[in-house]
Amino acid sequence: MCGIAGLIDRNRETSDADLASIAGAMAGEIAYRGPDDDGVWVDAHAGVALGHRRLSVVDLSPHGHQPMVSPSGRYIASFNGEIYNHRELRDRLTGEGAHFRGHSDTEVLLAAVDHWGLVPAIQATNSMFALAMWDRERAELSLARDRLGEKPLYYGWMGQTFLFGSELKALRRHPSFQAEVDPQALAMYLRHNCVPAPWSIYRGIWKLPPATVLTVNPIGSGDSQLAQYWSMAEVAKRGLAQPLLGSPQQVVEQLDAELRRSIGLRMVADVPVGAFLSGGIDSSTVVALMQAQSAMPVRTFTIGFDDPTYDESANAAKVAAYLGTEHVEHRVTSVEALAVIPQLPCMYDEPFGDSSQIPTALVAEIARRHVTVSLTGDGGDELFAGYNRYAWYQSVMRWLDWLPVPARRKAAVALGRVRPRTWEKAFRLASPALPARLQVRDPVAKVRKALDVLDASSPVAAYVRLTSHWPDLGALVNGLDTESVPAAAMLHWDEFTSPVDAMMYLDQTGYLPDDILTKVDRATMAVGLESRIPLLDHNLVELAWQIPLGCKLRNGTTKWALRQVLAPHVPFDLVERPKAGFGLPIGDWLRGPLRDWAEDLLSESSLTASGYLAPEPIRRRWKAHLANDADYGHKLWDVLMFEAWWRAQA
Repeated sequence: MCGIAGLIDRNRETSDADLASIAGAMAGEIAYRGPDDDGVWVDAHAGVALGHRRLSVVDLSPHGHQPMVSPSGRYIASFNGEIYNHRELRDRLTGEGAHFRGHSDTEVLLAAVDHWGLVPAIQATNSMFALAMWDRERAELSLARDRLGEKPLYYGWMGQTFLFGSELKALRRHPSFQAEVDPQALAMYLRHNCVPAPWSIYRGIWKLPPATVLTVNPIGSGDSQLAQYWSMAEVAKRGLAQPLLGSPQQVVEQLDAELRRSIGLRMVADVPVGAFLSGGIDSSTVVALMQAQSAMPVRTFTIGFDDPTYDESANAAKVAAYLGTEHVEHRVTSVEALAVIPQLPCMYDEPFGDSSQIPTALVAEIARRHVTVSLTGDGGDELFAGYNRYAWYQSVMRWLDWLPVPARRKAAVALGRVRPRTWEKAFRLASPALPARLQVRDPVAKVRKALDVLDASSPVAAYVRLTSHWPDLGALVNGLDTESVPAAAMLHWDEFTSPVDAMMYLDQTGYLPDDILTKVDRATMAVGLESRIPLLDHNLVELAWQIPLGCKLRNGTTKWALRQVLAPHVPFDLVERPKAGFGLPIGDWLRGPLRDWAEDLLSESSLTASGYLAPEPIRRRWKAHLANDADYGHKLWDVLMFEAWWRAQA
């Protein structure tokens, strides 16, 4: 994995030496993404410079050095990613007369672009990537991003200078960069606890959406064009129209075969490979199929916590022992976990409020001590109906449609008056009698979320509430035009006959790339670890949309098909437990060891100094949280991460 950065000086007034210096400095800001090598390519006549930082994973020789020039000399690429089918493409290109010096996937990509053109070459890859490619003949720059959005890429104009890079800090390194917070992006961050593509936190700087190519021609008007080369909407529509035929067992067999192929491709590297293992369905399935294809024990990694509510290490250890992996478990103290928090503003580089960023950063650091590549189980919830909201809608929400909204609203208000301690006691008493699939971690938070959607007027309104943090953005963000904040959840909703399918689609195109994949990329790249996500192989994604919903969500059981793939490898009782996620007791920490830190950032003087957020609604919730009248931990964490980020930029 790597980091890329660069620029175009549209005035073409910068010398070769200065272009090289600036591009090198931009790439140097993200050196941790590529600690093994660095390079710069410049053309002062065109005003272009490409910078690169390399994490050597495939072809460790100098033949893998970047930026790299294509065999024809026409294209120059700075490439961050992996092409898992590069050997297959190499054989195909060799048959068409191509010659290769080394065996890097970047060299294969450039040869493919020479032979087939950029878009056909990208479409032929099974990959994750962010790419910057200069076309000497057409004097234009192309930026491209992988289909699912595993690798990040930012871009934008600052006056007459076009900037791009893997992270915002690379762009900020350019002397012409102007750091102006966009209130609309801030509002969307507070709604979703991440800044969704195509926005970034800065006005005028954008994230390239997944499966998209941006072409920039700096000559003349400097126009740019965005074009999709793959569409999740089309994949979903086609899959639902052409579902897999045959019995549920035959569906499971097809899924098993596709998973093995995807995982096998991602086990190939010239460096040590391992996997994160939480002991849940997704990571256990990935590890089980890795071990089934490996002659040696697979290296697996997990972390444990003293708080049993959030500790998954015992489950992971049991799965690892059953599969015979070489398992590494690290018990994390609260001191270690809290020590990560000051690093988060730099690590995530723009406001990011998913508190599972902390354990993800911790397990990445542990894994990097042993391997350079680690597979993860991310994507299983979004592809195979794993979130509680899918099951809740199917088993509960749809039955509430007969109850008038006013009646539901009154019920929500009445139940909302119940104090958190009462809910905790009720769930504690009921827990022994509940089946495993109805048991949840942090039940009070789940109750609060359920009450938020009880009076929703429609399924899409319920989804918006379920996936939103701060409700009244107009009262929270200063200077915000609330009508300018898009309701992304409305896009494509009406194209799905099933609300569960609609929710999965929106999670795959929003929550997954903007939150989950951002979290994994930043946490792993901060320590120079490459993450690979086999469940997001685009062929597997296309197959998942052909799997009937009844094979994903079956009689209240989430991820049914994936569970059947895992069943021959791991006993059911080792992985069956309440849906947990990868969290920490943020609410309790804010009342305890993080209280002074939080009070400093949430003080009226601090909030007023930054000037972006209205203190009153934040202070009100902070006081209620400290009094344990409600758990506003996650809402407050969003604000804290923004304020900590803003302070770090000052």
